[in-house]
Amino acid sequence: MGGIIERDTDMKSKLLVLLAALAGFTFNSSAEFRAGIAFRVVTPDPLLPVSGGVGPSHKVTRKEGELNVRALVFEQDSTRVAIVSADFLGFPARLGNKARAAIKGIPPENILIGATHTHSGPDCYGFPDGQGGTSSDEKFLEGVCAKIAEAVNEAVSKLQPAKLKIATGKAQGKIAYNYYAPQLYDPRCNVIQALDASDKPFAMLVNYAVHPEVLGNSVGVCSPDLIGPLYDRIAEKGGGTAIFMNSAQGGMVTADNRQPNGKDARTWEECLRIGTLLADEALRIVQDAPEQASPKLYCAAKPLTLPIESPLMQSLFKRLPGAPPGETKSVTTQLNVVNVGTAQILTIPGEALPNIGFYLKRKMHGKQNMLFGLTNDAFGYILTKEDYQSFERYDYVSRTSLGERTGEVLIDEALKFVNECPKPEAVN
Repeated sequence: MGGIIERDTDMKSKLLVLLAALAGFTFNSSAEFRAGIAFRVVTPDPLLPVSGGVGPSHKVTRKEGELNVRALVFEQDSTRVAIVSADFLGFPARLGNKARAAIKGIPPENILIGATHTHSGPDCYGFPDGQGGTSSDEKFLEGVCAKIAEAVNEAVSKLQPAKLKIATGKAQGKIAYNYYAPQLYDPRCNVIQALDASDKPFAMLVNYAVHPEVLGNSVGVCSPDLIGPLYDRIAEKGGGTAIFMNSAQGGMVTADNRQPNGKDARTWEECLRIGTLLADEALRIVQDAPEQASPKLYCAAKPLTLPIESPLMQSLFKRLPGAPPGETKSVTTQLNVVNVGTAQILTIPGEALPNIGFYLKRKMHGKQNMLFGLTNDAFGYILTKEDYQSFERYDYVSRTSLGERTGEVLIDEALKFVNECPKPEAVN
């Protein structure tokens, strides 16, 4: 009888050990970091006029490269985040929310939708054309929203176990400069690269501050500008499918297409040169970064209300599609903080000047700190109150900002939000 009891106890002990092992296996599997990426071509056919900002769009006669929407999805444990980049000047929340509504399996607030800021794509805002109408094409934009949802849903379906390499470094060479003051820009390029189980790169995010306006909106070309060649070069070099997120490129960090004769090179060949160089630099910067085998993922969202003080912007907001009746004195958008591995990401709804970008990144808590400009909305330039209507050079960026307090409100609310969130960490 005693032997039977001992054997029964032994069996129970072994069963408990087995159950504990299975439980541990289940936990580790559910906590596994995964990533997936997909894209869709959204070049209009027939071609549409292209927009470089407030005012009428310009007719085009040909295309160079293809406009894309690209989606990178991260997943770890019960958290799933989508990062979307669209080849347009900006992508307002009115459209972003349509795309979010068609996306499965990701909370809408965890879907970050940004614009590359090409000045050679169709108008997504509905800017007045000066003749009582707009060049914006609502049917085309509905199709873009559908393509964004398709890309995100495909990226979810392609989620696979991934390790990350994350790095920040100065991009060398003739890529960007500040048109207002040549040296006043941030040359740092941030890179997140995802590797599969065999250590092969399959996705790569490039975060860099630049106006992709080599071509601009007045040469009759529809184009992703330098971003298309960036994508092609990274794929060609085995870096994976790439996605570009802009940064603090306001006032006025632009592509360095200056020529010795004092003119700008507004050619597709110059787009190829700059996009290829930026791609090569991004690959160099991430090449020797250590692998993060089990990066942790965190995402939080918070509403941000900004005052609209600029007379131009108050008038514009009244005339845009979906505008509420009456006076528009403020606008509400969404901020996101994302921690992935050792990196921290903060979204900003417009074009922050470089000094704001430097300050925010200095106060963030990642080993690599990234600003995703023109993300979740794009409300023009973001200046400090000291810069607003100061230098004559800042007349344009002041007029096309929400107003004097935009930078101050953004900085205060963004850093308060960052400090409420946990710090990034990687588990290797």
